[in-house]
Amino acid sequence: MKFNSALLITLSFIGLYLAQAQENNLNTHKDSLNYVLNQYYELNLKVFQQNSTLKDIGKIFELFTDDFTYVHPNYGGVYTREDLYNGYKRNQKNGGYDGSVVDIRIENIIYGLNAITVSKRFITKEDGRVVEGDEQMALFEFKNGKIFMIKEYW
Repeated sequence: MKFNSALLITLSFIGLYLAQAQENNLNTHKDSLNYVLNQYYELNLKVFQQNSTLKDIGKIFELFTDDFTYVHPNYGGVYTREDLYNGYKRNQKNGGYDGSVVDIRIENIIYGLNAITVSKRFITKEDGRVVEGDEQMALFEFKNGKIFMIKEYW
């Protein structure tokens, strides 16, 4: 009888430990994805300012895997990491980053295994007033703690 009680208590503790470990693992995974996502948007907001530099652009690209892909069907389809980097540089050189974007507000996030779907909106300054843009959806996929693919659905 003592053996059965001890076994039951031991199995209960093991079950509790495994459940806690699984919950901590999910929180850690979710937190790490969220950290990279927030870094991505913070760095983009910095690049969108008039005084941004090539170094600021480079910091965004440190978040990407070497085989990163950007997909935006509404703006031409699939872009390699190099294509996107050149686009950032071109926009910066041509004055496309003029400080009109004052914030990027995340409205909703759905977490998956190595993926996040985001609903966000750009907050811009137009004619001296702050304007909320339309909600936009994006899917982020991750590999080894870095962004592997971004697919925009707007």
